[in-house]
Amino acid sequence: MPLPKPPAKRADMLSAADFESQPKPAKSAKRSSKATPPARVSQPPVLELVTRPVVADTTPKRTTAVPTTPANRPVGSPVAERTDSGSPSRTSAAPAAAPTVRTGPQGASRRRKSTGPAKLFVLDTNVLMHDPMSLFRFDEHDIYLPMITLEELDNHKKGMSEVARNARQVSRDLDALAADMSNRAQQDPAAGIELSKTGHVEAGGKLYFQTTGMSVELPSGLPQGKADNQILGVVQALRDMHPGREVVLVSKDINMRIKARALGLSAEDYFNDKTLEDGDLLYTGVMALPADFWERNGKGMESWQQGGITYYRISGPTVPLLLVNQFVYLEAPGAAPWYGKVTEITGKSAVLRTLKDYAHAKNGVWGVTARNREQNFALNLLMDPECDFVTLTGSAGTGKTLMTLASALSQVLDERRYTEIIVTRVTVPVGEDIGFLPGTEEEKMSPWMGALDDNLEVLARSDNSAGEWGRAATNELVRSKIKIKSMNFMRGRTFLNKFVIIDEAQNLTPKQMKTLITRAGPGTKIICLGNLAQIDTPYLTEGSSGLTYAVDKFKGWPHAGHVTLARGERSRLADFASEVL
Repeated sequence: MPLPKPPAKRADMLSAADFESQPKPAKSAKRSSKATPPARVSQPPVLELVTRPVVADTTPKRTTAVPTTPANRPVGSPVAERTDSGSPSRTSAAPAAAPTVRTGPQGASRRRKSTGPAKLFVLDTNVLMHDPMSLFRFDEHDIYLPMITLEELDNHKKGMSEVARNARQVSRDLDALAADMSNRAQQDPAAGIELSKTGHVEAGGKLYFQTTGMSVELPSGLPQGKADNQILGVVQALRDMHPGREVVLVSKDINMRIKARALGLSAEDYFNDKTLEDGDLLYTGVMALPADFWERNGKGMESWQQGGITYYRISGPTVPLLLVNQFVYLEAPGAAPWYGKVTEITGKSAVLRTLKDYAHAKNGVWGVTARNREQNFALNLLMDPECDFVTLTGSAGTGKTLMTLASALSQVLDERRYTEIIVTRVTVPVGEDIGFLPGTEEEKMSPWMGALDDNLEVLARSDNSAGEWGRAATNELVRSKIKIKSMNFMRGRTFLNKFVIIDEAQNLTPKQMKTLITRAGPGTKIICLGNLAQIDTPYLTEGSSGLTYAVDKFKGWPHAGHVTLARGERSRLADFASEVL
């Protein structure tokens, strides 16, 4: 069959006669017959719009048109069609439940999570003060702020606490959003404010303020003047005003959520700050290899030695499950155990290396040797100069502080890799606060550093060859290399060639954790220690702790490592108490 005439100009399209004269594959013709009626065969080629249909209240955005034909159009594609003249034509067959989208600025579109109307979330004041960016965390859904919420923000904006700073940040964001509401001709308060107008393109909903009074009948047992009850009244009134829309109260206050559910109102906690829903899903840094690991992953394996360390390059089904600086082990009955660490992942292959055995006395660190598998992994991380950030978690008595302090003294005094040791921790009391402490910064922090003193005493006793005078001189030298700092004065500092230990890191918020880690300068190593089962900071859980946040964000980075210590080594009494109490 002769070919059609070549195009005489750019973007020239085939005529209807030339197009129909071309042979069509049987499969394509069959698919096109399902998507378009037979009467459209004689129509000229059409233009297919790339974007999906937008909601009615958005402004049309310029789209790129792509030429297509009935023969090559996907079956059931929910797109609009235009003819060559630009007039809208019939829409091709589409599923009945096609999701709608909301178009944001610069043509950025977001797919809605559900096919129904957007939810209306009423935010409690504690949510805004907990996360100042919570206004922009609800995707395509709308936000409603009662007037009493703004009053409470105004009452909490004074001071230097974290809550006061968050309240001021929320007030600045609300001021930027409501900048043009003073002119009624420009903005109608009842129409809402686009949350994406300040540059947060991830927020596709609108912000609504309470502008009118609402008559609500609450139970007589709830005082009308309390702020929480006024917010509950607003939620109930909004539910009556919008019967076809889901109105949800979002609050960090457990009792307020209980009262809302008792009144038949929808209430939820604020989950965006939680890194993990379940603490058991936290990355452990250790993975047990199956018994047939070498048979399944050893095909084409390469091995070599460098500096007394053996390296293995493997490829197989286990490689996608590995992360850089993750420890792996293979223990089989009747065979010697094998321990390794992932050092590199390239495509479908990974490089494993053997570890230094710190359980042997000849490899002891400042007189401390590993007593179990996880402690050996932790010491390999602590003594690795290429690992700048290490996190250790575990229950009480697993040896986190002792191993960290021993490795710090070894690298500061023996190897002179770092100039000094800096120790800090969150000053959150377990019980009642004892009040102000006298003295300098280090004297004020000394009561909080009892764990440091206990471990220094253990490390000093391990040296029996120097005598009493030698141990006293060693203690003075060790004390001179350890600086105890308060977290309150960390902002703006830069640590150069320091070994920084952050104890009790489970009591840090993600923002405080970021403040401390970003203090690290060249040659600085930061160690975070904590037990996620002993969180003393109010409003922090295992899922929202800064330690959980750091472990999840740094996993897989070539210069960071994490180990969860599972076995206690303090004493049989402490181990049994941690299990049964």
